[in-house]
Amino acid sequence: MKNIVLIHGGGPTAVINASLAGSVRELKDRGFEGQILGARYGVRGVFEKSYIDLGALSSDDLDRLEITPGSFIGTGRDHLEREDYDALAASLDSLDAGYVLMTGGNGTMDTCRCLAEASSKYGIKVAGVPKTMDNDLSVTDHSPGFGSAARYLAASVREAVEDVEGLPIHVVIIEAFGRNAGWITASSALSRLYGSAGPDMILIPEIPFDEESFLSRVSEIHKEKGGVVVVASEGLKDRSGTPITPPIFQTDRSVYFGDVSSHLASLVVRKLGIKARSEKPGILGRASSAWQSPVDREEAVLCGRKSVEAVLSGESSVMSIIRRVSSNPYSAEIAISAISDEILNERTLPPSFFIPDRFDVSESFINYARDLTGDLGPQFISRR
Repeated sequence: MKNIVLIHGGGPTAVINASLAGSVRELKDRGFEGQILGARYGVRGVFEKSYIDLGALSSDDLDRLEITPGSFIGTGRDHLEREDYDALAASLDSLDAGYVLMTGGNGTMDTCRCLAEASSKYGIKVAGVPKTMDNDLSVTDHSPGFGSAARYLAASVREAVEDVEGLPIHVVIIEAFGRNAGWITASSALSRLYGSAGPDMILIPEIPFDEESFLSRVSEIHKEKGGVVVVASEGLKDRSGTPITPPIFQTDRSVYFGDVSSHLASLVVRKLGIKARSEKPGILGRASSAWQSPVDREEAVLCGRKSVEAVLSGESSVMSIIRRVSSNPYSAEIAISAISDEILNERTLPPSFFIPDRFDVSESFINYARDLTGDLGPQFISRR
């Protein structure tokens, strides 16, 4: 019996391990007789022949794995050249691998497609499992990882709004992940479903940042309310497409932006003379097991299972996806899709999901995202 290798790529999420647990459970349920191996720290583990025996995990271990954030087997951002795929495929063949699952976002799915092509001469089947908190994978309604990150941010913003309402003297700017897509930033609006008065402004990368308009609106809200809560994407750009703060580090597709929230807070202080502070949850938003979305976890598990089903049935260069069946009530199914050359095209918020002149999202976005997060906690007492 051939072996199977599971590989993680890109940043961890709150549910990447749930997909891993789903895949291992599916293999065990099917009586898979080969080794179930996890490559340590992404493709690097394949080259270094460094693996974790996932088949040794007990049912209780898998229960815990589902709720554990981060990547249990380790992940990586190693860049591969075209010639590296032949070496990667050969290393897998030397392990007597017949199947590979790669969990990740756009870049990892492209790697999955290229590896499937290089591995075909060995008869190795390769499938992808979607994962990205940024929610920018183009072939799926949403991606495992997004719902939990959205829940964390919406709940945190809800609490921050209460704090600012209790001492309405300053502007608080909260920075959210989102290089080119504003899905996570936009999700902060879900706090309003629980009676929150904010956020007051939402700044997404799909709308070019205009300093004058930003400051004007902040000033208006401050005069009206005293306190202002702004949620801004890390990837804000001006009309020329230039980031409003220069990246502090960049390699291949990975960009590490400067502190956008700090920059905006500084603008408010210097140009409006209003007290302002910046907050940057950063990786806290993707590493929170406390705010893991139940829907997100369940769908992550099902995606892991579906991809196992695909490779064991002989499919390759495919990935599991989430296909929405209905909203209100929310219903979805897990399906399989071919991985095409278009996989590197990031999916951004469609125009129908935001209102540029109001620094806000639309009801259409709320209807799209509301059921992906789970509840945001108990109802607070209202002062309004």
